[in-house]
Amino acid sequence: MAAAQTSTKESVPTDAKASPSQAAEAASVTQEELFNSVVEKARTLAAEPYAEPAQILDGRLGDLTYEDFQKIRFRPEAALWREQTLFEVQFFHPGFLYKSPLAINVLESGKVSPLPFNKASFRYDGEGLEDQVPNDLGYAGFRIQYPLNNPDYKDELAVFLGASYFRLLAQDQFYGLSARGLAVDTALPRGEEFPAFREFWLVKPAEEDTSMTVFALLDSPSIAGAYKFLITPGPRTVVDVNTVLFSRESGHQIGIAPLTSMFLYGENSTRHFDDFRPEVHDSDGLLMHTGSDEWIWRPLTNPRHLNVSAFMDYNPRGFGLMQRDRNYNNYMDFETHYHQRPSLWVEPLGKGWGKGSVRLVEIPTNEEVNDNIVAFWAFDQEFGTDEPMRLAYRLTSLNNLDLPDHMARVLRTRTGWGGIPGASPPQPRSVRRFVIDFQGGDLSTLHPEQPVAPEIQTSNGKINDLVLHKLPGTDIWRLSFRLQETGELKADMRVYLTLRGKRLTETWSYLYEPIIAK
Repeated sequence: MAAAQTSTKESVPTDAKASPSQAAEAASVTQEELFNSVVEKARTLAAEPYAEPAQILDGRLGDLTYEDFQKIRFRPEAALWREQTLFEVQFFHPGFLYKSPLAINVLESGKVSPLPFNKASFRYDGEGLEDQVPNDLGYAGFRIQYPLNNPDYKDELAVFLGASYFRLLAQDQFYGLSARGLAVDTALPRGEEFPAFREFWLVKPAEEDTSMTVFALLDSPSIAGAYKFLITPGPRTVVDVNTVLFSRESGHQIGIAPLTSMFLYGENSTRHFDDFRPEVHDSDGLLMHTGSDEWIWRPLTNPRHLNVSAFMDYNPRGFGLMQRDRNYNNYMDFETHYHQRPSLWVEPLGKGWGKGSVRLVEIPTNEEVNDNIVAFWAFDQEFGTDEPMRLAYRLTSLNNLDLPDHMARVLRTRTGWGGIPGASPPQPRSVRRFVIDFQGGDLSTLHPEQPVAPEIQTSNGKINDLVLHKLPGTDIWRLSFRLQETGELKADMRVYLTLRGKRLTETWSYLYEPIIAK
């Protein structure tokens, strides 16, 4: 056994003293036993001082530019399980932003074995680069492939690469927003901490299996954890996540099931960008289903200053960053396929998550290459070092989430100057007109003369000049109102439509950032 341990250490770089792979090497193990061993490794890590993972620092490999990194390509014929199962796995080479090699293992027929780095699996188009790559380098991450759209071709299904980031695709989707294993101290003055997956265990599926399991070990200065991902691809790709977290030090904001996206500008934007495209975003809103059965839609913004919103809840039923607008004509960009970017929906499983809040972080940006939107769940109770946290949730990659049949949803949100043209003296730009269109459910079937009414409120300023009507020749109801006298304070607004006291729509929620200019 000692010889086997030595071999494992030499072939797979790892920052830990012992590996569940080594402990299981000599005996057949089940997936449950393997996960338990990963949990114990996380427990051990959390009890020890944090150790930074080894990085590639020396030589040309440690200083690769993006262009050089793109010249290193995995050979498809070298994929793990090629032509053996519906799933295949390809690997990413370390370099550029990904300077910490991972330990990757495979569970097959009850045996766990390390997956050694194989330089021959890559094509090196950069001159002289291959000679600088050591034979025991390790991998930076991996992509999972599956016949998602065509039975004769295996598309990308998921990518695990960089810190604890991973991305998912369902049928007919293009990569957009990302999920993460964990977020720590996001948008806090002390600075964000980025936990990272340090080791993976890939479970080989049977030949015709339509689900694949991945185990992962996460580590960071404040927390360690074990993860199980059960990935089931399809028209909606579903990932069931189980995690056990151990706090290394208390006093941190822990973000559960974090989602990261990009919103540069959209139909509701007041900032101008010199761009031919009408809208540029991976997601256009945060959708929430609260423990009290309220559906809330918050359109995203690209603010002038950092915005952090907390939606208090008890036992939330779900939340997600959505790309509702699927109309190509609203993007006019066939290269980026913004109209085919995924939405991601999080559903807690098992016992409720209790008291806490869905947090939405909106960060100013001037470029679409920057992810500036983050959403996650944060518990009210501080995560201490005495007991582990065990959580389960379902993550679904989809286009749009269907609301209850009777409920209308927000179709679009627009805003602009709300003053009266020609008034003397001229009214300031801080007077705003909001126009919200609702569609679907029982609302769309109602006669225009039905006494549908808005229930509206704001945390600041005054709302007046409300007009609600059904757009002629459509099933869309439009609410228009004016917001003014906000001063320099933000206005947090809410509105939904009712008929004789019965709610007809989801709740539109909006944080308006005032325009002070006269």
